[in-house]
This record gives sequence, C-alpha cells and structure tokens, in this order.
Amino acid sequence: MRNIHRLIIVVVVMAFVLAGFSATFAQEKKAPDTVVLKGAPMGGVKFNHKAHAVDQKIKCDTCHHASKPEKPLTSPQQACTDCHTKTATPPMKTKLQAAFHNPTAQAGLCIDCHKEEIAKGKKAPAPGKCAECHKKENV
Repeated sequence: MRNIHRLIIVVVVMAFVLAGFSATFAQEKKAPDTVVLKGAPMGGVKFNHKAHAVDQKIKCDTCHHASKPEKPLTSPQQACTDCHTKTATPPMKTKLQAAFHNPTAQAGLCIDCHKEEIAKGKKAPAPGKCAECHKKENV
C-alpha cells in the first residue's frame, strides 16, 4: 500500500514538472519575422509577420482562426497550409487561395484589412494589384 502512495506521488510530481517544461517551451517558441506563402501561380507572397503581429499589434487570432471540428488544430498558431491546401481536401471546404481572398482579389482576409488601412490613409497593397504581393521570386 505504501508503494502505491509513493508511486502516485511520483507520478503527480512528474506531471507538474512536465507541465512546467512544456509551458516554458511554448512561451519560448518565437514566430518567424517573415513567412513566404507559397503555391499561388502568380508567385509566392512574402508576408512580414513581425510588421503585422508586433509593429501593428494585430492579434494572432485575426488570421489564425479557431479550430474547426472537422480538422482540429495540432498547435495554437499553425501554418495555414496545414489545413488549407491548393485544392480543398476533405474534410476541409476552403482551399488555400480562398483562405486569403476571393478569386477576383476584391474581398477576403487580407484584402479587407488592406482596404481598411487604405481608407485610413495608410500604406497597404491595393486590392486587384496582385503583383504588389505575389512575386515569382518568392518561392
């Protein structure tokens, strides 16, 4: 009986230690300053993550939406391409391009924000001017 109590205490202590290590690791994981979003026929988009997240203080969940029941997240802010692929693969319904903007690049996650910034008189890539974001050299 005494050995069972010791074993339970050791297991509980180890659980707390492991939880502390994983929390520390999660806090130390740093987002990249720049991300290249690949796969578009017009060329990849070099996305300045630091400028959006740190300098402009845009919250992570603005782009990294909550998990969907059909495709649960494997990490808090995982890459868009982990779920959104060039052609939507079930159970996903939204392909990669549609995750960012509609086919005419007149509305969507990126475009709507850019329109708001332009309306405020700030500099942002203009909707419909695809080459401002999409560049062949961003591979």
